[in-house]
Amino acid sequence: MKLLALALAILILLIQYPLWLGKGSWFRVRQIDQQIQAQQDVNRRLKERNVALEAEVQDLKVGLEAIEERARSEIGMIKRDEIFFQVVEPARKP
Repeated sequence: MKLLALALAILILLIQYPLWLGKGSWFRVRQIDQQIQAQQDVNRRLKERNVALEAEVQDLKVGLEAIEERARSEIGMIKRDEIFFQVVEPARKP
């Protein structure tokens, strides 16, 4: 009888091994769920960035104001017959 109980206990342990420590174990599932959540967060941020970039591209394709604004701010261009004034603050003495 003891031998039968021991054999059944060993069989139960062998059946439980894959559940706790095997390839599809609870620990592995939890770890993969955490990785999926982290990747979903990254994907969400990238989608938001893509939407903003797509809006900017559409604005540049359609509106001349956006192109003019970028030329002024990034390259320092001015319109023809336009006067450019640059105000320089005097250096402060300590």
